[in-house]
Amino acid sequence: MAGCGSWGFFFTVCAVSLFGANAEIKVTIPVGRIFTYELLRETFLNDFEPLSKLYGRSYDDPMIFKCNRQSFPDLPEWLRFTQRTPYDNGFLYGTPVSAGKTIIEIYAINKQSYEAVRQILVIKATAEKMLPYQAEVFIKLREIEKVLPPSVQDEIKQDLQKLWDTEALEIVNITNALDRGGRVPLPLAGHFEGVYVKVGSQQYFSDCLLRVQTAEHQKQCKAAAKVKIPGGCNFCNIPSNCISWCKTELFDLTKQEPAPPPPTVGSGILVEGGDFDPPESPPSRDFFPDYIVTVIVPLILAIILCVLLAYIMFGRREGVDKRNARTNQIQLYHHHTIHGNTDELRSMAGDRGASPPLSTLPMFNSRTGDRAAPLQSDSIPLIMAQQ
Repeated sequence: MAGCGSWGFFFTVCAVSLFGANAEIKVTIPVGRIFTYELLRETFLNDFEPLSKLYGRSYDDPMIFKCNRQSFPDLPEWLRFTQRTPYDNGFLYGTPVSAGKTIIEIYAINKQSYEAVRQILVIKATAEKMLPYQAEVFIKLREIEKVLPPSVQDEIKQDLQKLWDTEALEIVNITNALDRGGRVPLPLAGHFEGVYVKVGSQQYFSDCLLRVQTAEHQKQCKAAAKVKIPGGCNFCNIPSNCISWCKTELFDLTKQEPAPPPPTVGSGILVEGGDFDPPESPPSRDFFPDYIVTVIVPLILAIILCVLLAYIMFGRREGVDKRNARTNQIQLYHHHTIHGNTDELRSMAGDRGASPPLSTLPMFNSRTGDRAAPLQSDSIPLIMAQQ
C-alpha cells in the first residue's frame, strides 16, 4: 500500500486494485467464425461511480481501453482492438484459427482522474469444421466501428443471404481496409475507410457470385469501366451496405490441396556402425594474380609517375637558364657603369689646384661681384646680410 501514493502508472495500478472489480466474462465461439465483443462505457461507469460520488463530480470523462493477453504485453495474433475516440465504445474482434482458451485483460482508464477498472474476458474457441465455400466482399461506404455492432452485421448478412440465395450463411471475418494496405481517407464527409467482410456457407455459390469469375467481368474491372450488374443481383437495402463487385473474391476450400505433412523428426542419434564421411575440402585458390593486380600494378604506375615528374622538374630547365643568362648580362652592365663612374670621380678629385667657383665662396654678390667677410652675428637675417 505504500506505493499507492505515487502518480502515473503506479497510481493507475493501485486504482485498479482498490476500485476495480475483477469481473470475469466467459465466451465460447467456434473456430472459423467472427468474434466481436463491445466494450461499453456504461458498463465501466458503475465501477467508477463510488469514487465520482466521493468527489461530487458528474461522470462523463473520456475513457480509453487497454487490452492484452494475460501474462503477455499484447493481444493474440488473431484478435484485434479498435476504439475511435475516448468518448466511443471499444471493440475486440477477430477470427480464431485453432481451438483453445485465451484470457484477455481489459483495463478501462479515465483520462481525467486516471482511475482504472480491470475486467477479465475468457474466450474459449471450440473446434468446428471450416465452411467449404467462402466469399469476401468489400463495402466501400463503411468503417470498422460501424460494422462490428451485431445489428449492423445482421443487416449485411441479410443482404448477402439474398445474394447467395441461401439462409445458411455465417460471417467468417471482418477486416479494416487500412489493415489490408488501404489509404487513410480525407477527413471530409462522404469519405470512408472501407471494410472487407468474408462470409461462408455449406451451399455452393450462386449464379450472381459466380459471375465475378467470368472473363468479361475481369476485363471490365481491369479497364476500370463501370461494371454491369445483372438484373436481380444488386441486393442492398441500405446504400452504405452495397458491395464493390471488382473486389469480390470467391474461395472454394474443397479444391485446395492439403498442406504437406511436417517433416519427421529423428532421434538425433547416429546409427551404430556408420562411419562419418566429412565433406571434401574446397580446392586451393591461387592468390598470385590478385597480388599482381592489387600491389604490383599500382606500384609500377607510381614509379612511372615519379620518373615523369622528376624529368619535368629537373630536365626541362631551358627557359630558366635563358632567364638567368639575361639577368647576369644586366648585372655585368651595371657593374661596368658603376666602375666607369668611379674612375671619372677619381679624376675630378685629383685636379684640386683650380680655383673654386665663385658660387661656392662665402657672401658672394652675383650682381656686383664683391666679396665680403661673413658676418659673425647671428641676429641679422641671411637675406639682409647679403644686401
